[in-house]
Amino acid sequence: MIEGGCEPIGNWSLAQIVDHLGDTFHASIDGMAYKAPWFARTFIAPFLKNSVLIKPMKPGIQLPKKAQKFLPPADVTLDAALEKVRSGLARLEHELPVADHPFFGKMASEEWMQLHLRHCELHMSFIVPKE
Repeated sequence: MIEGGCEPIGNWSLAQIVDHLGDTFHASIDGMAYKAPWFARTFIAPFLKNSVLIKPMKPGIQLPKKAQKFLPPADVTLDAALEKVRSGLARLEHELPVADHPFFGKMASEEWMQLHLRHCELHMSFIVPKE
């Protein structure tokens, strides 16, 4: 269990979830250094983009090997993860998230922000109050 009255119900700790979200905040500005296969970006992504931005994300997406750097380390501390997410949020206050998404390609900054909200919604749904 985690101090503060909550506990994770998924595979990651609260620190791992926060660390992962922080990584994605920074990556929406700096880039992700990998792309989904051309076929997926060209023929699948355009049909899924709006749905992903307006509906809750479903759990269970497996990141490709090229994206393994976005998997949080098992030993990350909550303090370190919180610092990463705070610095990512501070950057998003002053810098536009304009990096290409590895699956959706070019996205407006408003779309990036909506995607961040959906992504946070998914991961934070695995943190529940202690009973």
